[in-house]
Amino acid sequence: MKRHAQILLLVLSGLGLLHAALFSDLYLRYVKEGLRPQLIASGVLLLLLGMASAVLDRGREKGNGHTHGHDVEHGHDHSIAPRIAWLLLLPALSLLLYAPPALGAFTASRAAGKAVKKEKEFDPLPAASPVPMTLTDFTARVQQDRKQAIRGRSIKMTGFVTPAAQGGDWYLTRIIFTCCAADSESVKVRMHGTAAPPADTWVAVTGTSHRQGTLGTKSAAVILDVHRIEEISPPVNSFTDDLPLTPS
Repeated sequence: MKRHAQILLLVLSGLGLLHAALFSDLYLRYVKEGLRPQLIASGVLLLLLGMASAVLDRGREKGNGHTHGHDVEHGHDHSIAPRIAWLLLLPALSLLLYAPPALGAFTASRAAGKAVKKEKEFDPLPAASPVPMTLTDFTARVQQDRKQAIRGRSIKMTGFVTPAAQGGDWYLTRIIFTCCAADSESVKVRMHGTAAPPADTWVAVTGTSHRQGTLGTKSAAVILDVHRIEEISPPVNSFTDDLPLTPS
């Protein structure tokens, strides 16, 4: 890779980052929302470095053309980088032309479930019906809330569809970023009583806790008996475990 190509790579990488983080929401497929300022700063820095390198190289070519040519004749052209550096061109172009898809059912079906932390006590459930709830809160209440406040209550959750490996059930899923896609974890609740929509479809599901085991203990199955299912649009920031997206 020659010097001019290196400069082009810097500029394309900077433009790619700015396109993903400043002019669109693509960056949310790969990192948490709070990292946006750092991505924008990195894009600006790469763009400035590329432009500065182009200006400096042009000045060197005018003032030191003879010296540069002498180095090339003797095999000392330091402006050439290893050929493997061309591989960096692919991610730079992908951010501009075709961004890699967001994580979804394929990843969730192969990843270990997110561990739900132990809760000492739970706030009373709201009087609303259905009760809007995150997948994490539902999981914790089913297996830890000894008051069994969730018993018989209509619950509403949102997420995307992940097919189950066996049986006719499927999973309502959320993938959660701690920092970025590399450290993502999935939280899944098994859905029972209705056919699975297509994988990766975002849905709002209403139902009641499945009666299997004893609520408030580890024997309770984290399963929802589905009463209603509605297809929804994916959220802009989909890698969080948020309350339902649509009103009851």
